[in-house]
Parts: sequence; C-alpha cells; structure tokens
Amino acid sequence: MGQVNGVEDSDAYTVVIFRGATAKPLRFSFHRKLVTKLLIAVAIFVLVDALVISHYVVRTGEVWELSAFRDEAMSAREQTAAFSGAVDDLKKRLTSMKEVNQRLRVMLGIDPTKTGDIANGRGGIDGPIPEGNQLLPPEKAIKSDDGAQHLSSVETDQAAPAGQVSLSETSKGNEQDMIASIKQNIDWLSREATIQEQSLEELSLAAENRSSRWAATPSIWPVKGWVTSGFGPRVSPFTEKPAWHDGLDIGAAANAPIQAPAQGRVTAVGFDPKMGNVVKIDHGFGIETLYGHLAKSLVKEGQRVKRGEVVALVGSTGLATGPHLHYMVKVNGQALDPLKYILE
Repeated sequence: MGQVNGVEDSDAYTVVIFRGATAKPLRFSFHRKLVTKLLIAVAIFVLVDALVISHYVVRTGEVWELSAFRDEAMSAREQTAAFSGAVDDLKKRLTSMKEVNQRLRVMLGIDPTKTGDIANGRGGIDGPIPEGNQLLPPEKAIKSDDGAQHLSSVETDQAAPAGQVSLSETSKGNEQDMIASIKQNIDWLSREATIQEQSLEELSLAAENRSSRWAATPSIWPVKGWVTSGFGPRVSPFTEKPAWHDGLDIGAAANAPIQAPAQGRVTAVGFDPKMGNVVKIDHGFGIETLYGHLAKSLVKEGQRVKRGEVVALVGSTGLATGPHLHYMVKVNGQALDPLKYILE
C-alpha cells in the first residue's frame, strides 16, 4: 500500500506517494492559490447543495400542508352544503306545517275567516263578482287526495317570509355568504318553531274542546278527480263573461262515488234546473255542504251520514258541460272556498 504525505513550501503543496521500497515515489505539486480556490469552490458547492435540499424539504412540507388543508376545506364545504340542504328541507317542512296550522285554526274557529274567502254565491250559478275581486290568472295545477294533478284558479303557494334567503342561491356565492345565509335561516327556523309550537299547543287544546266540531268539519275530498274550476271570480263557460263561482268544480268519471267529507244529516235531496240533482248535508255548527250535477243520489232526506260514506254518484245533470261535481261549503249561510277546509 502506498503512503500519502503533504509537503508544504512557500508557494505550493507537494504530495509524495511511496509505492514500495524499490519503486520510485510519485510527486505532485499544487499551487497554494489553486488549492485554496478548489476548497472554496467545494465549500460553495456543498453549501448550495445543502440550501437546495433544505428548500426542497421545506417546499415538500408546504405542499403536504396545503394538500391537507385543501382536503379539510373540501370536507368542510361538503358538510356545509349538506347542512344547508338539511336546513332548506326543514324550512320547507315548517312552512308546510305552518299552512296546515293556519287551516286548522280557521276550521276550529280560533282565527276568523278572512273576508276574501266569503262570497254571496247562488247555489253554483254564476253570479256577479264582488267588489274588490279581480279575475284570477289562468288556471293552475293542484292535487286532490288521489295524487293526480288538477287544474285550479286558486293560488295555493305561500310566499316565503320577508328577510329569508333562498338556500338554493347560496351555493352560487362564496362560503362566507353560505354560512351567513345558513345562520339567517337557522334564526328564522328557531323563531318559527317557537311560534308553531305555541300554535300546536293551542290547537291541541282547541281540538280536545271541539272534537265534535272536528267531526263535523268537511276536511276530505268528496270525490277523486281534478279541479276544473276553482272558487271565486272566473270567466263563465256559458256566457263567456266575468262571473263569480261559489263552489269548486271537480271533474271525474261519470258515476264516480261521492263521499261525505264529514258526519252530518241530509237536509235536502232534489232537483234544480241549473244544478241538476242535488244533495245538501248539514254538519252542525253552521256548516253545510252541497253537491250538484249528480247522476244519482244514494241517501234520503233526514238520513245521518258518516265521514267517507258514499252519498251520490258523479253526473252532468242540469247546466253542465260534462261529468263533474259542483261542491260547495257554507258557514252560517256564506259560501267559502272548499279548498280552505280540505286536508287530505
């Protein structure tokens, strides 16, 4: 094995390599300035390399952190969207419950009937339009108890309370807008839930005290079909002039069964030139229902009937354009919109 020794003079470094006892040694001389420059270059290279590696490690850590943050942000956004949808669903359900509560309050006599629901009808015959009422827009679709789509000139949709923000629009904004919208909706839900809870307690007490009135309230569809003409102002199908319609026309197949919407006593069974075959039922508490254009009545005057009992068959007798039921609800002699009473 050879040995390496460094020999230093004033200007250079000499390296001698001994290759054995008999072999001539090898000598290498390096200028001191050259060696110094080489050492400095190596040091700079090592330092730069260390900086590059350090920067790479730091950047890699930042990328990992950003990736984790992005995953957390995506998860939070998905959870926010899901929560937003849940709040939207709760709001729709609460609005629906509020509408049912309002109907129940009117039916149980807790709230008075609005004057806009009252009309001086004339037994299904087109009458003059009461002052202040306008013709409704083209007939719109509603549903009866069979789930089919029906036509009606009565607007049943309820406007959203003032100040609410549509949750369907918040998804288009940024996350801050979505969170603010959700907070607004939660505040509204909290207020409305308190109001509806109080209303339900009041309804519960009223229902217990007025169970007999509930049994006498016409709360179901008298026949399965579709609404062809709603309650209120309309264009008469006979004169083609503005007129007032004091009932609900429900189209159905000829001889379809008509059921009593509540318990009561049959007070009239007869024939009218314009209404055709008619049946009238007194439910008590000032509530009466009338059924016109019947093909045939299946009850007798004075007979007591139960809710859901078949009382007649659909026809087109009298002044009619086709098979349908003219259904009227009167309270204390005043014709009201039957849709205000139908719950199922």
